[in-house]
Amino acid sequence: MTYVTLGNTGITVNKNGFGALPVQRASVEDGVQILRRAYEGGIRYFDTARAYTDSEYKIGLALSDVRVHIIIATKTQATTVEAFWQDLATSLEMLKTDYIDIYQFHNTPFCPKPGDGTGLYEAALEAKAQGKIRKIGFTNHRLNVAHEAIDSGLYETLQFPFCHLSGEKEEELIEKCEAAGMGFIAMKALSGGLINRADAAYAYLAKFPSVLPIWGIQKMEELEEFLAFQEAEPTVSGEIEELIEHDRKELSGDFCRGCGYCMPCPVGIQINNCARMSLMLRRAPTTNWLSETWQANMAKIEDCLHCGACIKKCPYGLNTPALLRKNLEDYKTFLK
Repeated sequence: MTYVTLGNTGITVNKNGFGALPVQRASVEDGVQILRRAYEGGIRYFDTARAYTDSEYKIGLALSDVRVHIIIATKTQATTVEAFWQDLATSLEMLKTDYIDIYQFHNTPFCPKPGDGTGLYEAALEAKAQGKIRKIGFTNHRLNVAHEAIDSGLYETLQFPFCHLSGEKEEELIEKCEAAGMGFIAMKALSGGLINRADAAYAYLAKFPSVLPIWGIQKMEELEEFLAFQEAEPTVSGEIEELIEHDRKELSGDFCRGCGYCMPCPVGIQINNCARMSLMLRRAPTTNWLSETWQANMAKIEDCLHCGACIKKCPYGLNTPALLRKNLEDYKTFLK
């Protein structure tokens, strides 16, 4: 089992973090069982967010009795001081704890700083002084904002998308975090499900000793695969190198990562899946994606208002309506 220390935080955990966004899609019973099995299997880092519906609640149910043995990171999307304190209070209640190990500003379009007029960073410092949070972290999908957070010297961890589809710009962030004594937490380590070989993803992230991957898990069989890697860690073999190169070629350019920050859509389009349907059809079993339910979901693209709301909210700068249309036309070819 390999361990990673998050910068100068003093936090050292198994290099196998649990990303609890997908667990919100499991039933309460299943979610609790998965989280408990993760703990029993040696996972000690659990990442969630106030925005992940009942994810925090499930962690509280599953792990409150072993609270002192785990690290909990959660997030707030608050843009006002009042909302910050409301989110923190709710998170503490749902997680059944009186402190958060790492409290993160969640993909804000700016980097909160003292004196910026929002009062957000000052609120985080006050929460830290009160013992309600122990470390202040920052998450983002935008390179320029991530650089700003590192350069500010205000944050103890950075969470950013990183996987074997990433490149030199993302690796530069890791190097800057190391130099600044910041922990680097890799989200989207499976690129929102588009990377379909967990061993390749795991082996690639193992090359970066300062990086903590958080794997998005919603099924027990997914969890068991990652737990098995702790005992027999995959390495970047010739076969895995070929797979990584194939993934990079197939998934290069503009594609939807499925982060969901563009949602909700005013006409109910499930953008985070519909805008990457072509890739899902080619990288996963097609049966489910061609069901009547998903045909109806894809048909909603015809109702697009072209209001531009999704474009403004996309952290990757995608022309989402055009991407939706392209995916719909490709989808129709699979139905013939």
